[in-house]
Amino acid sequence: MTIAIINPNSTVGMTTLMVETARLTVPTAEFVGITSHDGPPAIQGAADGERAVPPLLRCIDRAQASGLRAIIIGCFDDTGLAEARSRAACPVIGIGQAACHAAAALGGRFSVVTTLAVSVPVLEENIAIYGLTGALGRVRASGVPVLDLERDPEASAGRVISEIRIAAETDGIGAVVAGCAGMVDIPRLAAETIRVPVVDGVRAAASLAALC
Repeated sequence: MTIAIINPNSTVGMTTLMVETARLTVPTAEFVGITSHDGPPAIQGAADGERAVPPLLRCIDRAQASGLRAIIIGCFDDTGLAEARSRAACPVIGIGQAACHAAAALGGRFSVVTTLAVSVPVLEENIAIYGLTGALGRVRASGVPVLDLERDPEASAGRVISEIRIAAETDGIGAVVAGCAGMVDIPRLAAETIRVPVVDGVRAAASLAALC
């Protein structure tokens, strides 16, 4: 059966990137991407997340009508995750929750490097809900808007990796989480210079979904 990656924002390029990453991560599984075209172009903070939930749930209702093995919510804020789980007939996995649990398993303590400061309170609240506050170093903002990860990937990656380096050197952690669905290339780019594992939520969620 198929695993659906549902992108709560309307940026099709990000959906494509997530599906390509998932397929490379688990070549034996079948992944399809669904873009919430009525969602905001990017989800940055609580207000965007609230706007994204109703159209996301409509996508879930349409997708599961054909039968699904699992659903992945392709936003690091885990937008609408609780609501999706309450109405889906299959497991629903958030890339934020998957990445944070993987980082805690790999490194004990971890920090998250995300996009803008407006997302920090959302992620801190999510991490508390997941019972991982005791394992959290910090949630750090790189200052890179979500859509810049697609528009100017080279410059954006440099800024994100710079913040990851600071986290690895100062936060007393054993792993760092790349805190945006658009950061799937960051672990590879950071590998040569960062001393701790860097975890991507799309890969973490794809690996879990393949177990369903």
